[in-house]
Amino acid sequence: MNDTNQLPVPNGQEGPVIASFVALGDSFTEGMNDPAPGGGFRGWADRLAETLAVRDPGFRYANLAVRGKVLRQIVTDQVPAGVSLLDGAATPALVSLAGGGNDLLRPGGDPDTLAELFDAAVARLVQTGSRVLMFTGFDPRAFWLMGLLRGKIAAYNMHLRAIADARGCDLVDLWGMRFLSRPEAWSVDRLHLTSESHRQIAVRAVEALGVGPGPPGPPAAPPPIVWSRPAVAKRDRGAWTAARREDYHWAREHFGPWVGRRLRGTSSGDGRTAKRPALSPVDLPGAGG
Repeated sequence: MNDTNQLPVPNGQEGPVIASFVALGDSFTEGMNDPAPGGGFRGWADRLAETLAVRDPGFRYANLAVRGKVLRQIVTDQVPAGVSLLDGAATPALVSLAGGGNDLLRPGGDPDTLAELFDAAVARLVQTGSRVLMFTGFDPRAFWLMGLLRGKIAAYNMHLRAIADARGCDLVDLWGMRFLSRPEAWSVDRLHLTSESHRQIAVRAVEALGVGPGPPGPPAAPPPIVWSRPAVAKRDRGAWTAARREDYHWAREHFGPWVGRRLRGTSSGDGRTAKRPALSPVDLPGAGG
């Protein structure tokens, strides 16, 4: 049985082979909200690992990402654990690092301070001899409240691009993926991606790493770039009312509980452990027939 959500893989040994992959980060890398067939979450990192596993039967994958983690927690807890895995991993090895989004959502999240912390973590990962995969932040224009953070995210992105260039890292530009600036790319909580968004990011990662082609067939026409978000016309009271009703529902069901956790000093990741704490083989979708 074929899995229509599985990424295209190259024939033979086209491009460099990656023998092991360690993923570090928060909910973005854990895979929320992309349901896995057997329960839990799949996400772009799992999808990338599946593609790499097809290329190399001995491939091993670990995912240490945990939802809700701020960058300092990722650097303090996950980076040393990841280094330990990489030191004993089959080579060539890949490690991904993504983080800082939860910090920027909080008051006082400073792009300059985050970049300094991120750069130190990347320097440590590069020392293992592994390839390092990084991501810029999304363009949050899809929803007006998140859009208030665009300036901070843009400044952080400039730092991340400079780090990737200086450290020789692979970089996936999420800000440039125009699809992700649309509401339909996001789950109802407006904080986590849909399955299709995770799939598209995995495709971009495959392309950035040079380990496979893009989607089969002619490339789709890119969506037009919209430089400013159009406002709902005042005369269209029905559309305006519907949008405000959606905002109210989202604030009550998702944003309010998120703020409550911040005020209590708790996180959605408290008490959670990594879904793949050790390097292990990947079960490919549909492999059982």
